[in-house]
Amino acid sequence: MAKLYAIFDLDGTLLDTLDDLMDSMNYILKENDFPTRTKDEIKSFVGNGIRKLVERAVPKEFKNDEVFIDKLYNDFGKYYNLHSDIKTAPYKGTLSMLDEIKANGIEVAIVSNKIDKAVKSLSSKYFGGKIKVAIGEKPEIRHKPEPDMVLMAMQELGADKSNSIYIGDSEVDIQTASNVGLPCISVLWGFRDEQYLKECGGKLFADSMKNLTEKLINFTKN
Repeated sequence: MAKLYAIFDLDGTLLDTLDDLMDSMNYILKENDFPTRTKDEIKSFVGNGIRKLVERAVPKEFKNDEVFIDKLYNDFGKYYNLHSDIKTAPYKGTLSMLDEIKANGIEVAIVSNKIDKAVKSLSSKYFGGKIKVAIGEKPEIRHKPEPDMVLMAMQELGADKSNSIYIGDSEVDIQTASNVGLPCISVLWGFRDEQYLKECGGKLFADSMKNLTEKLINFTKN
């Protein structure tokens, strides 16, 4: 059986984090007397990191104010680090999927555009030893869709492009996998729908945790 390393996105792939992201973003917006955003709006804003979420959420006249966006980004980070785990939970079947692929010799990492402290905290709480490496957004490394974070995770795992696969739920994940040179499985329970993912170049899809488990185990047989 061939060795396989699976690099997972976090939000919309392993964890349903949308409510906590929305509540934190809306807290910051209200603190600045801005209109709040709906869940569907926040869903469409996520994927490119927290700073981009902030840019997309503020009124249009503030989007190009770099100093102000930096302030809100920092405010969001402080608030979210304390409120990232109020409503967040693994998607149904996530833990059994991780157990089953681990039993088949597949090692796992998380790479997320979420703030690094929150990524490590959430990974430790929900997944413990099931996840070997968890990397989030930090100033010294370019975030997805640039390849840097995934390459760092692969290095920590001892993986290479010949034995690695990427799993995510968005167009950012498809582009990230392409930039690294990895196959990508797009999950369909996250923040984007299948048609949109196909338009963004998605080719492999999983519509359930069971389906994802089967696809990953089949990769070890190729």
